[in-house]
Parts: sequence; structure tokens; C-alpha cells
Amino acid sequence: MANIYVPYGTVEGQTAQIAEYIAELIRAHGHRAEAADLQRSGDTLPGGYDAVIVAASVHMGKHEGHVTDFVKKNRGELERLPSALVSVSLAAHGDEENAEGYVEKFEEETGWRPAHVGLFAGALLYTHYGFIKKHIMKKIASDKGSPDTDTTRDYVYTEWDGVQRFTEDFLAGLAARPR
Repeated sequence: MANIYVPYGTVEGQTAQIAEYIAELIRAHGHRAEAADLQRSGDTLPGGYDAVIVAASVHMGKHEGHVTDFVKKNRGELERLPSALVSVSLAAHGDEENAEGYVEKFEEETGWRPAHVGLFAGALLYTHYGFIKKHIMKKIASDKGSPDTDTTRDYVYTEWDGVQRFTEDFLAGLAARPR
């Protein structure tokens, strides 16, 4: 049984939902898992974990600064332990080249090259946004040709089956590692 840490950064909550889902899947496979919001838990990787899956959302072309700081500070441990990056962005919904570019920038900035990377689409949560952000996000969606511009509802693009496959692949890799 592995003990897996799932630290995350989230702005609107979708990455938190993804990280919690990953932790639930890990537990369902007989392991221990703790999802932790890096805004609250701090930038130190606690001891006693066998693996780490870092989850971060992308806003304005960058992953959250506190996630970047966490990775920089704990890079040695992330390289020593089995680890993965989950990058959550709207670009992952139909613009994979940009989504991959965000990960490349993150890797350059942190120096960490995770062996496993999951690119997952986030959400347009119009009903959670203030007036200005709602209209900015609607304009961005419209400019990209998206029909999802009804600001009275939310659009969740996360492919939960993909998150499940990613998590199960990561766990299979853990099981295959020599102890």
C-alpha cells in the first residue's frame, strides 16, 4: 500500500475537484492519499509519502505561483519519488498545443521534468464569476469560436474517464517499481 500526496493549486475550484477525485481513486485502489490545497498547507512536502501528484490550474498562461514555488522548493524530493503533474486549463479543451506549452513553461521555470503529465480541461464557471470576469471569459470563449457563451450556466470540460485512466496508469507504474 502506497501513501500518496496530492498537493494542488486552484483558483476557481475545478482543480481542487480533480485533485480530490484523484485522491478518491487512489483510496479506492487500496492506497492512502491526501489531497492538500497548497494555499493552506504551505510549500513544504511532508515526509512519509511514497509518491506525489502535483495538480495546478493555468490562468493567464501560467500555473499558480504558489504551486511553482512548491515545486522549486521540493524539486529534489519530486525527482526522487515517483511523481506526476496534472495541468488543468481551458486550452486542454481543444487546444492541446497551448496546453502542452504551459507545461513546457512550467518545467523550464521549475527545473522539474515529471515522468507523468496529465493535461485536463477545466471549466467555464460563469455563475461563479463576478460581472467583469464573466464578460471577459465570455469574450475569450467567443473569440476562440466556442458556442459556450451562455453566462447563466457553467460548462465543465473535464473528462473524468481520462483523469481515472491517468491515475490508474500512475498507480500501475508504482506497482511495477522495484521496492
